[in-house]
Amino acid sequence: MKVNRSVPPAMVVPVLVYPDVRAAVAFLANAFGFVERTRIGENHRAQLAVDGDWAVIVADAGGDRCPPQPGGVTHTVRVRVADVDAAFVKAREAGAVVVEAPVDRDYGERDCTVEDLAGHRWQLAEALADMAPEEFGCQTVSPWPAYESGAR
Repeated sequence: MKVNRSVPPAMVVPVLVYPDVRAAVAFLANAFGFVERTRIGENHRAQLAVDGDWAVIVADAGGDRCPPQPGGVTHTVRVRVADVDAAFVKAREAGAVVVEAPVDRDYGERDCTVEDLAGHRWQLAEALADMAPEEFGCQTVSPWPAYESGAR
């Protein structure tokens, strides 16, 4: 894959629409520790990074782009964290709306869900145990390469 320094280096980059890009950047930095990498116009778009090269693009509303509407959920962005309880407190203190407080899951994760200032849902997740999908009633169709090789 060719390198292009004008775009985030991550393979998958969510593009989230906000009514106010600058307010969204400030909220995401304060609530989740994102770092603004590139600003495209004052209120058009911004590229943000978290934990190295994981990225999200914040885009302005306009044309066919609109932020989530109350009462509807279009997506959830899942972010892996080292300490879900601390991440939850930080997000809540930054003004995130609690959808679900931290809870332990049967599949070895602890997670919570919050909404940001525009209504985007963020699920913060921490691994508690290494479990095979079969241990909780699922099926491995094709193993993740990093898990097959033991490189985690």
